[in-house]
Amino acid sequence: MKAAVIEQQGGVENIAYRDWEDPEPGEHDVIISVRACGLNHLDIFVRRGMPGFPVPMPFISGGDISGVVEKTGPAVSGWSEGDRVTLNPQTDEGMIGEELLGGLAEKVRVPAKNLVALPDHVSFETAAAVPINYGTAHRMLFTRGRLEAGETMLVLGASGGVGLACVQFGQMVGATVIAAAGSDDKCGRLSDMGADHVINYQSEDFSRAAWIASGKKGCDVVVNFTGGETWAPSFRAAKKRGRVLTCGATAGHDPQTDLRYLWVRELDVLGSNSYSQEDVARSVEYVADGQLSPVVSHTFPLENLAEAETLMEDRGFFGKIVLQP
Repeated sequence: MKAAVIEQQGGVENIAYRDWEDPEPGEHDVIISVRACGLNHLDIFVRRGMPGFPVPMPFISGGDISGVVEKTGPAVSGWSEGDRVTLNPQTDEGMIGEELLGGLAEKVRVPAKNLVALPDHVSFETAAAVPINYGTAHRMLFTRGRLEAGETMLVLGASGGVGLACVQFGQMVGATVIAAAGSDDKCGRLSDMGADHVINYQSEDFSRAAWIASGKKGCDVVVNFTGGETWAPSFRAAKKRGRVLTCGATAGHDPQTDLRYLWVRELDVLGSNSYSQEDVARSVEYVADGQLSPVVSHTFPLENLAEAETLMEDRGFFGKIVLQP
């Protein structure tokens, strides 16, 4: 098969589109013929290298996978060749695309119990935008954050995959959504999608703008998975006894925190890691019945992975970047 292979960690020049040995299923595995694979910041981190988290090279990343069952292991039941599927990339053996070989290839081996059926009317490209982004957002907002109808939520980084998922989940449950992004164009698109308020955090103080947008009451929920310089101002946007949620740190993992806001406003800071099979399956159901509409920003052939990752690093996208073998 062909695959986009990270030969060694570093820049995009270390990605090679080349032959790779076809995978074979274990007893409880299936082989997926990959039709689409969504790109995530995690793929960038795997390629660049993450301190304290060695990845054996050469390696194939990619966890947001959709495709067709091509082959099943001898102990697999309930799945057949030709079934349309997506999947939960968090397996008992590790994360597909981070610890196990991923889907930026023509084929990938996956435990059968991680599969999620994909209805015929949901495209492979749309499905590749769902598992990690919407699964992560679903767990963070509802399992950890307890978001409810009538609450006000600020989403930082709202134009990316997880951010857009948070915006759409907020709209779905009847929350007031304040969406913050880094350009007027992205803010305009978020407004067109139905965000109640939009903030360009490059040109205005997002914490002050969110405070005003909330009627100077503050936000019940603040979603910040960017970290870096945005972390400390996030606390100023939260109301008393509000919740600050995080599931990552795309702009820096070691930011300053102003503890005065934490104790004076009695804020809850809640971390959320990964997602469950149920988070992914429910997200697919919401997409299938039209309650969620994932946005695919760009589609690239698999051999152009270096170009796609450069676009992600430059933040020149809105929604999801998808690769097709």
